[in-house]
Amino acid sequence: MSPVTEPDLDAEYRQIREECGLVERADRAWLEVTGPDAAGFLQSQVTNETEELAAGSGVYAALLDRKGHLQAEMRILRLDGERFLIDTEATTGPALLKHFSMYKIGRKVEVGETDRALFSLIGPAAVEVTGLTPGSENDFTETVIAGAGCLVVVTALGLDVICDPGSSDAVRAQLEADRAVPVSAEAAEILRVERGRPRFGFDMTEANMPAEAGIVDRAVSFTKGCYIGQEPVARLHYKGRPNRHLRGLRPGGPVAHGDPVRLGDRQLGEVGTAVLSPASGRIALSILRKEAEPGSVVTVETEAGEVEAEVVELPFIEGSGI
Repeated sequence: MSPVTEPDLDAEYRQIREECGLVERADRAWLEVTGPDAAGFLQSQVTNETEELAAGSGVYAALLDRKGHLQAEMRILRLDGERFLIDTEATTGPALLKHFSMYKIGRKVEVGETDRALFSLIGPAAVEVTGLTPGSENDFTETVIAGAGCLVVVTALGLDVICDPGSSDAVRAQLEADRAVPVSAEAAEILRVERGRPRFGFDMTEANMPAEAGIVDRAVSFTKGCYIGQEPVARLHYKGRPNRHLRGLRPGGPVAHGDPVRLGDRQLGEVGTAVLSPASGRIALSILRKEAEPGSVVTVETEAGEVEAEVVELPFIEGSGI
């Protein structure tokens, strides 16, 4: 199959649903946390388990403020006993670096920026492209592609290939030669929304707690030691009910990120990521007040006028990429 062009989202979508698409991710920031105290340090800062994490595995986690509100989301990969590689949104990288650098004082740990290239292989044929057998999400394997040392990480949609930027052209060429077809980031976003996976800065913000964003099962450990923001997160989990929930929307017309969502005279939230899916039609993610139960109909205020939307449970489509 020849590479599909960016405007042909239908063809790109078929590629990532049926075979394997390749997306270069330039919108990530990278940090390294190293030293004898690295695991314990991260354990005291983020929402998920790092001390018991085995080398070759990883976790999805969040950084919170003391009130339990999200400050960043990240993927943490344990390279060995004293080295961790973290990737996060480009917009939250500086804040994460500043936070870790401030709180590491007095510990045997170093925190620094690093540079990596990331290629996402999305779709059921991702395993055929790399020849590697996947494990659980965030597990990774060290391998050589086009003469370059790479990490191949299991994702919800396929596999991520991480390499040194100086080797990225050769690695990309090899992945394409092995039948990974370049597709646009827009096509990948359709699949993310269908799976109901929120993204920081797009669907969840500093105003939200993990439970409101629907990421508790993936991002939060309730058996680990203390971390910043633990008390309000645990209290909400065991004794409360979130005032807001991550929901899906099926709008009857075009809507855009940031459009207000209302029920009667009350604003319930805003549209997060909105896409037009070849399989699911117009769909969007939105963190909405609890009044917006699945099955209810809300109004989205767009620049062109009001659009009705049905509130639905997530995900829109079940399944993984591999």
